Amino acid sequence: MSSGLQNPAAEKLEGGALPVNSALPVNPDFTVISVDAMGGDRGPAAVVAGLGLSAAKHPDVRFILHGDSATLTQLVSAQPGLSGRVTVVHAERIVTMNDKPSQVMRHGAGTSMWSTIDAVKSGEAQAAVSCGNTGALMAVSMLRLRKIAGVNRPAIACLWPSRNPGGFNLMLDVGAGIEAEAEDLLQFAAMGASYARNGLALSRPRVGLLNVGTEEHKGRAELKIAHDRMVEAADAGGFEFVGFVEGGDIPGDRVDVIVTDGFTGNIALKTGEGTAKLISDFLREAFGAGILSKFAVLLALNSLKRLQRRIDPRRVNGGVFLGLNGTVVKSHGSADETGVAAAIGLAIQLARTGFVERLAARVASTGKQAADQTAAENGARA
Repeated sequence: MSSGLQNPAAEKLEGGALPVNSALPVNPDFTVISVDAMGGDRGPAAVVAGLGLSAAKHPDVRFILHGDSATLTQLVSAQPGLSGRVTVVHAERIVTMNDKPSQVMRHGAGTSMWSTIDAVKSGEAQAAVSCGNTGALMAVSMLRLRKIAGVNRPAIACLWPSRNPGGFNLMLDVGAGIEAEAEDLLQFAAMGASYARNGLALSRPRVGLLNVGTEEHKGRAELKIAHDRMVEAADAGGFEFVGFVEGGDIPGDRVDVIVTDGFTGNIALKTGEGTAKLISDFLREAFGAGILSKFAVLLALNSLKRLQRRIDPRRVNGGVFLGLNGTVVKSHGSADETGVAAAIGLAIQLARTGFVERLAARVASTGKQAADQTAAENGARA
């Protein structure tokens, strides 16, 4: 195949793959998470190490691990906390970072990513986690899980360090699509509010619509239409709409959920990541400039450690695909074991709350109110 979908275990398979772990018993008391072990930049070792960290924190969780069975069986056996808690499902091929989503949709069956999503589709697992190609993961997820009824476009939601008491804000979309119409932005608001209730424990999240200014007359036409519809749909959506917000509000305490299109959101996300790394590099250079600077580090060590923990991107690793009939968490491709464990922990939290069912109900309620409002407006014009 010309797409680049890889089969790293081809030589092992010719002689027969190693036997996989026996299937986990079906138990409604267990939360089961499906994990793609082959998609990350650091390889399956980092994924299995993250699995071990997560397993230690969540003793009632079981895992289905997808990838080369020979490699994974060896890695899992080296993690004592995973004994009896992991089913390894063999997958012959890998989706690479260079594979196009369209190619994966046509030829992705048999890859670890496809198998990971299918475990959620079949009901074997309550959520899926992958460090792989974002576009391909969204394409496979949409193909296998399908969109929730009433959702036009899925969205990717990410957590952003903020001044809010909980420490984070939520922003969506950050890259599932490029454009978004007014109706899409309204659905993003409903989905983001549902996520904030289940993932951030906020009973009535504050939702803001990202714009170039807070004044109601500013922005593109679809933003103004979405603004008015969010005002009308806030009660049905279970959120408080604060109006337009600006880029400076993304890490602020004025809002809990920031709604935007995927083009703007992805640029904001990558800009934030780049700025955080720049500040980290500047601090490292400043404190390593001389003997006095190094002595200052010792005096400020506790404060610096607190700052590092607060802004550590690994703690919030995991973008959630919203609007699908299943929970899918996209881990950063370069995530280490700490980042992988954070993504798995987020998947566990959402799976335990019945997140997808609650999100679907909220989207349906918001959509009905919006449709009623549109019908009323059309009737008034008639």
